[in-house]
Amino acid sequence: MNKPIRIYEPSIAPEAGASTSEVNIDLAELSRDASLEAVLAAWNDATVRLQKTHEVLQTEVGRLTNELEEKNRELAMENRLADIGRMASHVAHEVRNSLVPVTLYMSLLKRRLADDSASTEILAKVEAGLTALNTTVNDLLNFTAHREPHPNTFFVRELVGEVCEAVGLQLEAQAIRVVTDIAPSTELSADREMFRRAILNLVLNALDVMTEGGDLVITSFNGPNGFELEVADSGPGINCEQLPRIFEPFFTTKSSGTGLGLAIVHRIAETHGGRVTVVNCPEGGAAFTIHIPRRVMGAAA
Repeated sequence: MNKPIRIYEPSIAPEAGASTSEVNIDLAELSRDASLEAVLAAWNDATVRLQKTHEVLQTEVGRLTNELEEKNRELAMENRLADIGRMASHVAHEVRNSLVPVTLYMSLLKRRLADDSASTEILAKVEAGLTALNTTVNDLLNFTAHREPHPNTFFVRELVGEVCEAVGLQLEAQAIRVVTDIAPSTELSADREMFRRAILNLVLNALDVMTEGGDLVITSFNGPNGFELEVADSGPGINCEQLPRIFEPFFTTKSSGTGLGLAIVHRIAETHGGRVTVVNCPEGGAAFTIHIPRRVMGAAA
């Protein structure tokens, strides 16, 4: 047991009968003082850590709040698009039903006026308008269709050849040179019709921006992560401000068009578990790439 230590500090000599000043130093009290100092230090350390944790939690709550708001905006947009999609689907079906007899009557009228060059020229313009309207209807129907893909294995180069042949006259008229770098043995397991539509839309998009000729380069690549198909044009490229919105439904920079062509490509890629990206090429033009993950593609170079 610690006993107090007494220290005498004489104010004057003791032999003169003077009083003394006594100072008691308790060792236990010193020990308690040391423990208190440690406790205060630990408390301060804990307070600092708690403050840092609080700041981290505040930051995380802010991030999660922003993420939730973004998800809510996306959900609201999806709901609006769903409503627009249902309406567009109904309108598209009605327009298509009306186009069928109109197209038939146009064919009959062209036969009757085959010898009248002036009337034939006018009918050709009307027919071009009906073709554009039919394209719009097809875009709406393709965009509003939510069917699951039906994968089958096909040769990619063969499919690309079919697409280019389908628009061959337009390619020739616009003096566009097509370069295809796809191995003949490259296979892909995907919905062939959906993939054909995606490639066609990318090719048509390239045709729209190369009105005065250019190069259309279509390449493929099989890597460890999956299959990629790139469609690159030598057009003017895409404005950097427009890049983030390029795949949004109904967004278009053209004077005519539905703004659904690239949105359909985006949906087809997502339906296959993949994605589509776009970059501006250093030498000019833009390159669109469809990425299909290996888990769903089953492709071999």
